[in-house]
Amino acid sequence: MTRQAYTYYPGCSLQHRSHAYESSNRNVAQALGFDLVEMDDWNCCGATEYFSLNRLPAYALVARNLARAANEGADELVVPCSACFLNLHKTDKQMAQYPDLARSVNQALAAGDLHYTPGTVRVRHLVEVIISDIGFTELATRITRPLYGLKLAAYYGCLIARPDSIFDSTEHPTTMDRLFEVLGAESVPFALKTFCCGGHMAQISAETGFEMIHKIVKNAAENGADAIVTVCPMCQLNLDVYQNSANKLFDTDYQVPILFFTQVLGLALGLKPSDLGIGQEFVDAMPAINKISEVPPPKPKRERRDKQALPMPVMPE
Repeated sequence: MTRQAYTYYPGCSLQHRSHAYESSNRNVAQALGFDLVEMDDWNCCGATEYFSLNRLPAYALVARNLARAANEGADELVVPCSACFLNLHKTDKQMAQYPDLARSVNQALAAGDLHYTPGTVRVRHLVEVIISDIGFTELATRITRPLYGLKLAAYYGCLIARPDSIFDSTEHPTTMDRLFEVLGAESVPFALKTFCCGGHMAQISAETGFEMIHKIVKNAAENGADAIVTVCPMCQLNLDVYQNSANKLFDTDYQVPILFFTQVLGLALGLKPSDLGIGQEFVDAMPAINKISEVPPPKPKRERRDKQALPMPVMPE
């Protein structure tokens, strides 16, 4: 049987600070029976700031990757980074909607003997590929070490959900929440699941950035989360690296590890923490991982109450 192979755009972050994400992506793909084939000669997506500085070079920078992928014969491009996913998806969509933009971008690409026809390459986030192409039912059969007893907060961040999520709700996504249940973990209520982590705000205005980080970590901790799980390298970096700085600013002592979704998936597939890059995080994840039980938690019993005994609702004045 031929293994499914996807053309893969890793992005800059996974080559350096977020190497743990790259390790877990590769090993999870191997365990699930598909290959991530890195596209040749890719370049940085420009992150988010470049578009506010000079739109045409920003679109051309991103479109070069789409053109390169198309030249390799790819009709899909799998992306693990939310910022990269947003920029690639947005560029393809905007070029399709605005012919003048497409012409200007292709004039720029022509300097490198490239051309991109909008709609040629479908941009997909890795989490959507795993959920859609493999599916929850099949994933459930692959679980060898259920994450019983582990309480996780699904943190999507703002870039994958907005402005137009192509595979989940923009305001209340549930893809990862459902995944956690398949893995045997508990998905805790998390109101700030699409709240912005601040991006580069920690370097621009530290106090503002730390306040945003603190709100997210506080909300997850107060809902009993053992860890926050994300799909975005920037979100993971901010919540992990600056968590103690936020603690100092607000006189708190939260120690909530920040993991990537492929790391918790890999654990449930029976992969070793070291193969998933666990141990590279600033806030140690092992205390949370050590909470994993071999026994599933008991199902909560439904309370039977006499309807006549229910208190009367308090009416607003």
